[in-house]
Amino acid sequence: MIAPDLLIRPSTDADLPAVIAIYAWNVLHGTGTFELDAPAEPEMARRRDDVLSKGLPWLVIERRGQVLGFTYANHFRPRKAYRFCLEDSVYLAADARAQGLGRLLLAELMARCEAAGARQMLAVIGDSGNGASIGVHRALGFEHVGVMKAAGWKFDRWLDVVIMQARLGSGATTEPVDAA
Repeated sequence: MIAPDLLIRPSTDADLPAVIAIYAWNVLHGTGTFELDAPAEPEMARRRDDVLSKGLPWLVIERRGQVLGFTYANHFRPRKAYRFCLEDSVYLAADARAQGLGRLLLAELMARCEAAGARQMLAVIGDSGNGASIGVHRALGFEHVGVMKAAGWKFDRWLDVVIMQARLGSGATTEPVDAA
């Protein structure tokens, strides 16, 4: 149940400044992304447009008009065989953490991706010490499928990447409906 003062909705161009600020904070202070330099508005707009052009969701969560976080899904890899397998991304503003907002965003993203015909969702989680992200994914049915040891170097240390996976809808039990 989402609180009455919260709204999860598709992002708009007007959300880009808030999205950029949230992501920049995560780039500069967190290990959930292995980017080292925060992208500028043209690059973030390009990334969002790419996701939307594929018919995939890019959502924001807001409270009283203030964007507190965003999430989106993209194809895990560009080859056509991966078209039913998506990778999620979820980012929250620094002061929006530990309020259950990431879980709300991810649950909505999963529902929308399933409705769009996706069958699998992967979480490629930066930093094996990222207990919050691992916990949110586990709570929503993701299972641990692997760790890439020392895959990234950030903040003067090696970081692992945790891979988790969730089945969407009927998963691999039936053939997909191929709109592509």
